[in-house]
Amino acid sequence: MRTSLWVPFAAGLITAGFLVHDPALARPNDRAVAYATRRDPEQLSVDARGVIRGLARNTMVMPVRPGPFTFVFPKWIPGYHAPAGPLSDLSEIRVFAHGHPLTWRRGKVDLYAFHVVVPQGVRHLVIRFTAILNGPGRVVSTPHLAVLNWNRLLFYQNDTNSHAVYFRVRIRLPQGWHFGTALPHPVEQDGWIHFGEVNLATLVDSPLDTGLYFRRIVLWQKGSAHQVLDLFADQPEDLAISPRLIAHYKQMTPQALALYGARHWYEYHSLLALSNAIGFQGIEHHQSSDDRAPADFMTNPLQQMVAGDLLTHEFSHSWNGKYRRPADLTTPNFQIPQKTDLLWVYEGMNQYLGDLLSFRTGIRKPAEYPSYLAMLYSEMATEPGRLTDPLIDTTTAAPFLYGARGDYPSLRRTAGDFYTEGELLWLDVDTIIRAHTDDRKSLDTFLHLYAGPPSTGPITVTYTRATIENLLNRVVPYPWHAFFERHVYDIAPLPPTGELRRAGWRLVYTAKPNRFMVAQEKIRHDNDQWLTYGIRIGRAGQIFDVRKGSPGWRAGLAPGMKIRAVNGQKYSVATLNWILKRTGHTHRPTIFLVEKDGWYASKTVSYFGGPRFPHLVRIPGTVNLLARIMAPHAQG
Repeated sequence: MRTSLWVPFAAGLITAGFLVHDPALARPNDRAVAYATRRDPEQLSVDARGVIRGLARNTMVMPVRPGPFTFVFPKWIPGYHAPAGPLSDLSEIRVFAHGHPLTWRRGKVDLYAFHVVVPQGVRHLVIRFTAILNGPGRVVSTPHLAVLNWNRLLFYQNDTNSHAVYFRVRIRLPQGWHFGTALPHPVEQDGWIHFGEVNLATLVDSPLDTGLYFRRIVLWQKGSAHQVLDLFADQPEDLAISPRLIAHYKQMTPQALALYGARHWYEYHSLLALSNAIGFQGIEHHQSSDDRAPADFMTNPLQQMVAGDLLTHEFSHSWNGKYRRPADLTTPNFQIPQKTDLLWVYEGMNQYLGDLLSFRTGIRKPAEYPSYLAMLYSEMATEPGRLTDPLIDTTTAAPFLYGARGDYPSLRRTAGDFYTEGELLWLDVDTIIRAHTDDRKSLDTFLHLYAGPPSTGPITVTYTRATIENLLNRVVPYPWHAFFERHVYDIAPLPPTGELRRAGWRLVYTAKPNRFMVAQEKIRHDNDQWLTYGIRIGRAGQIFDVRKGSPGWRAGLAPGMKIRAVNGQKYSVATLNWILKRTGHTHRPTIFLVEKDGWYASKTVSYFGGPRFPHLVRIPGTVNLLARIMAPHAQG
């Protein structure tokens, strides 16, 4: 590691009496020497036999030097784009030197930092703690499986570069449990699984799934390179996946290679935990993905229709997000805050690409993309928050918005906006390129420049907004900077719309149900009346959002109210749908009896339009560009 002169109270070098600014000196990790080296790595032992009851006991042998020493718990976790390190899950922290306990103190300002004084003659500390794995909204272990992220199971030396700190890891699992991970060279010995030595960045980037009911499916292999699907389930019957669906998932790598033109991994593990106790989530890693879904995700066709992009989205991140990554989002260690403004590329473009791959592989039917796209557009076009907040604010505020809860998410906007609107944005880019080149070039052409040849191992190449715009101009000259200013950086009353016309489609609203919206309602057990009454209704009739300016808003409906009756009848989805159909003929308002905090009220909603669903219809005489975009691009 490079050493440099440190001037107290100023980030710079004193040269001939002048203070010369050196940005590198402002980064504290550049001033630290990592004690955990290849020759003397930090040794981490994880006793995971207690995951059945939601506990993991961890022991570290950490190289140190005598004197004041600070170790830290990872705070800013890649893929979460937020200070998501679960600090409240730490318990039973103990520190020893030569077998004797040491007193430690938590930092008064930085609560992720822990301070000790290392006695003379001590070169290693033994640090033990218990990780509490489960809590409200963050369950990761059940009696039959567990999702283990190493950042929750370790401490490391403060102010060091995560690529310069080395670990040697072993783990003990419950009897009979299997595991999947991208960590190299697993060897089972004396009841422990030992892994090859890796740096901290690689370790945190390589989660481990484990469980009793397990299935491994080789999806693709060429020479030593391969992609596998590691499945873990709470019930063995959820692993009974149809061969036809497996065949579609086997197209992930061929279609991704056609999309990007190269790969940047040696082996890739799609880790999938199937459990109703563990929430739906997908977290990207360079050579693996941490995917979590309901128990019937791989056996229920509706689940694949609604969320069939889960694995393809995270897989695409190996190129877009891990190999190519925003410079401001690429930090030297896990304590330095991440700047998330370019998530409209990192996540927004990837939402488009993950969906695209789900249709090109056949996991979803390509012919159904227009219905899916109509649903996305209607969601973004009817969001009131967009009238005051530009999309860039949702990405900049992502560390807060990812965890934001509470009423009126459509007014506040959410982190989901830069995913959904990002798809519309990058489809627009795709159609602009195709329109200006007579379909000879596409976003695929850009991706070959962005994250394509040559193939490499898991490395990171950073970019800025200017990088993206310059690469797009290499594909086709266009005022890309102004385009992104208009759709991302300025307030946009509507999401991008040009892609619909260029693709040969137009948006209409009819009483015919949208297949994707109906499937979502069945999966989520809710009742979406956003385009009619202007409300979203969850289980048991509880309203969880009201669209500003809608009939429901004008009637005084509000989040938190429970619908008890509609037009004098006990509320049910079927009852409300029947009444809704009649509004277009009777021209009578709908009377909602609602309850909140023990108080009842009658709300009269003046809506007379009947059911309303978004659809795309073809523009006569135009080319169906969506069909070309979503068609498979690889053979076999």
